[in-house]
Amino acid sequence: MARIPDAFIDDLLARTDIVEIIGARVPLKRQGKEYAARCPFHDERSASFTVSQTKQFYHCFGCGAHGTAISFMMNFDRLEFLDAVDELAKRVGMEIPRDTQQRNANPETRDLYGAMEAASTFFRGQLANSEKARAYVERRGIAAEIVERYAIGYAPDGFSALRDALGTDPGRMQLMERGGLFSKNDRGNVYDKFRDRLMFPIHDRRGRTIAFGGRVIDPEDSPKYLNSPETALFHKGRELYGLWQAKQANAKLERLIVVEGYMDVVALAQYGVSQAVATLGTATTPDHAELLFRNAPDVYFCFDGDRAGRSAAWKALESVLPRMKDGRQAFFLFLPDGEDPDSIVRQEGVEGFDARLRDATPLSEFFYASLSSDVNLSSLDGKARLAERCKPLLAQIPDGAFGDLMQQRLTELTGVGARASSPQTHVPTKRVAQSSRGVTTQKLSLVRNAITHLLHRPALALELRPPYRFAALRQPGIELLSELVLLVRERPEISTGALLEHFAEREESGPLQKLASQDLPGEEDELRTNLLKAIASLEKQVVQQRVAELQQLKQEGTASEADNQELREALTTLLGFARMTSDAGSETPTR
Repeated sequence: MARIPDAFIDDLLARTDIVEIIGARVPLKRQGKEYAARCPFHDERSASFTVSQTKQFYHCFGCGAHGTAISFMMNFDRLEFLDAVDELAKRVGMEIPRDTQQRNANPETRDLYGAMEAASTFFRGQLANSEKARAYVERRGIAAEIVERYAIGYAPDGFSALRDALGTDPGRMQLMERGGLFSKNDRGNVYDKFRDRLMFPIHDRRGRTIAFGGRVIDPEDSPKYLNSPETALFHKGRELYGLWQAKQANAKLERLIVVEGYMDVVALAQYGVSQAVATLGTATTPDHAELLFRNAPDVYFCFDGDRAGRSAAWKALESVLPRMKDGRQAFFLFLPDGEDPDSIVRQEGVEGFDARLRDATPLSEFFYASLSSDVNLSSLDGKARLAERCKPLLAQIPDGAFGDLMQQRLTELTGVGARASSPQTHVPTKRVAQSSRGVTTQKLSLVRNAITHLLHRPALALELRPPYRFAALRQPGIELLSELVLLVRERPEISTGALLEHFAEREESGPLQKLASQDLPGEEDELRTNLLKAIASLEKQVVQQRVAELQQLKQEGTASEADNQELREALTTLLGFARMTSDAGSETPTR
């Protein structure tokens, strides 16, 4: 897939009014220079969600959601990146670069999608024509509306029904085989993979048919479920059956319920539970976990209560744990022996099923119950064993309140100390530092100040001229400051929102968001002057840093004549800095 050029994204965001985009979906109220609303990504009573027209980004002080118009459409409208870019581009009259379009519009892939959709249409038609299949659907109590919503079909008995209907052309035959719709025996003969089965099309996040699941109609047939093999379109570890339908049926998904089979999804939908999805014959993978939480804050895993079900639940927990950011919740619902969501909802109705969900086991409880099931917590040895088991798993949880509380629970159970502090993110905080000469200075606050000014007004970086002498300073945050300056030099039109998007997947993202969300009063000229003063002070500290190094060499008796000459020049430069800073009425130079 081709990567859309950064310059195109910057131009697109510059032409897009983020207030217009978000305001069409969320009721915004003006508050000073910005707009505010109740956050659309978490439940709240007060308006902590802000949108900045000048910075072209949004930020929620409650849940931390943030980003540009592109990321908002991805999260709110549940679009893929390219789809969000394409929709915004159409709104402002831009076209995605032709080479990108051509490389993304792979004709072979396009034809393969077409072949899969043709097969789905064929199966739906066969359901309407098969008395046996219709009788089975009626016996299972599946309403016509649900059949239509999930595009359920029927694969006729026999070895060539689909092939004869759609695959007579050699090119179409090849497409059907690539789509996993045909099988081949030892003699090389090709035949229909799905025969005499109720067919459940699997859709991608854009609603396109990418694979199928087939369920037997006659109980004596096997296997009970048969899924498409892995293809160019379908990777079972990345897709969830029913997610497309769940997104269409719910303007905002508050929860997702993960069940084991297609019929469970369909049966729950029949009774009004439209948030169910199923993994496709595989355990819950990390990709599944990310996809689930990308679409809903609360995820319920519904499994049998036997050993196999609890084993599947633990695998799901292992995939979910590294993705448990604050605001996300995971629960585990274990059903009675011999029951499944289909049978439960038919017996107890949606109220009974919802009651079971309300009583589901939280991830934290399932985590500690599973790991301590064979441990004697009344002994020191047992407590040490539990702590050792938990340690590598707890380390996977993202920094935040949930991780802290999980560690606190371990401390309550075992007495083992609190969670070690996480590595310091290299966005400097305001603090007082002690220089090598014992002089108290606010070194880190200068770096923080410069970064904040660049976040609020990225174009100010263009006022600085290389070489960037401050980059030689050995202080936390200097590398980040240098990266920001170079990024703006490479992309002069970049906005605050796009700048933050550049760091979205990095550890600096959160601290940068907080700095960008702060109020920075002052007119353009005043902000420019403040930045230049901060940079000049940092460059002065570079000279001081070098003076300290050269004086150390001199004290050790290892300084060369060139070192002594450089020391004299550096001291003269410091005197120049002192004269400049003493003149309060003069403008601070850029170098």
